[in-house]
Amino acid sequence: MPLDSQLRQALTDRLRYYRELGIYDFYRREPSAVAQPEITAPATLTPIPIAEEQLPATPKPKVASTDPSTALRLIREDIGDCTRCRLHQQGRKQIVFGVGNPNADLMFIGEAPGADEDLQGEPFVGRAGQLLNNMIKAMGIRREDVYIANIIKCRPPGNRTPERDECETCSPFLMRQIDAVKPKAIVALGAVAAKTLLAINAPMSELRGRWYDFRGTKLAVTYHPAFLLRDPRQKKETWKDLQMVMKDLGLAMPAKDPE
Repeated sequence: MPLDSQLRQALTDRLRYYRELGIYDFYRREPSAVAQPEITAPATLTPIPIAEEQLPATPKPKVASTDPSTALRLIREDIGDCTRCRLHQQGRKQIVFGVGNPNADLMFIGEAPGADEDLQGEPFVGRAGQLLNNMIKAMGIRREDVYIANIIKCRPPGNRTPERDECETCSPFLMRQIDAVKPKAIVALGAVAAKTLLAINAPMSELRGRWYDFRGTKLAVTYHPAFLLRDPRQKKETWKDLQMVMKDLGLAMPAKDPE
């Protein structure tokens, strides 16, 4: 029976969802035509043929690798030139995947790429990125020592806040990045990152200052560097959050607080 366009799109979206979960084969349980005795044979499961043209271009995920560098490369290949949400039609120039040490003990997760990141294809390279670099340096480590990513990998138009469905579509790839790197600690930068990762709708004042158990590792919340550029008064509070992380990772405390 031919499908109307609305039903076809709904079916396509559902199949894509299952494909990204790693489910590719679907079965239909045949109804019994007559009453069965108490002891019955198992019901027949009939494969349902799915036409490839009904599906979006979503490749089967490659076999997971225990090597973090290889695992991250495979995740990037799975993302491809992503068209899974509306952002690919709203002016993004390229995917901004993630950068840093695949074996990092510390991972920073922000909100979304900005204009500079969209141009260079690397997270946190603009003004907020320079401030993040200074924050990392104040902790006594280098940018190359950590891993940096965002909740979503495409720049929203006008740097608007990512929509919920955009975060839900993109975050599974971030979860795979976290599982590949296996950091000892994660720092969520800003409210969007914190609320998306923790599924908690609370103000930053309540989210900060404590550890959360997240996918087998510890997660802390602090202000986004872009917010600190707008309100430098919160830098001292951010430094308190970073000191909590440093203490947990066994990093030496500096003789004096950074400027």
